[in-house]
Amino acid sequence: MPEFAQINPYLLDEYAVQLVDTLGRVMVFSVIAAAIAVFVAASTAFGQGRIAAQAIDAIARQPEARGSITNTMILGLGLAETGGIYGLVVAILLLFANPLVNNLISLITGV
Repeated sequence: MPEFAQINPYLLDEYAVQLVDTLGRVMVFSVIAAAIAVFVAASTAFGQGRIAAQAIDAIARQPEARGSITNTMILGLGLAETGGIYGLVVAILLLFANPLVNNLISLITGV
């Protein structure tokens, strides 16, 4: 089989054409899922801003409770940040280390 037959869908059998079609769908859904994961990661900034605003408001109302409010705020910010980090990790995995894409490519090329 010539070299160009691996990428030319007209020279592949029907099974390989279906695999190429499936590969395209997996890539599209991976990009959509990665976009959703990045949106989730970016939206944690709004939650963190709300946490800080509420903490400042609480400190303004009760200055004597500043230490416990600050500790609780830092804990809440840390927990909110983990959601953002997980969202970015999922997006990176979907875009650059997707095992479905690698398996489909190996099935298509026969390697």
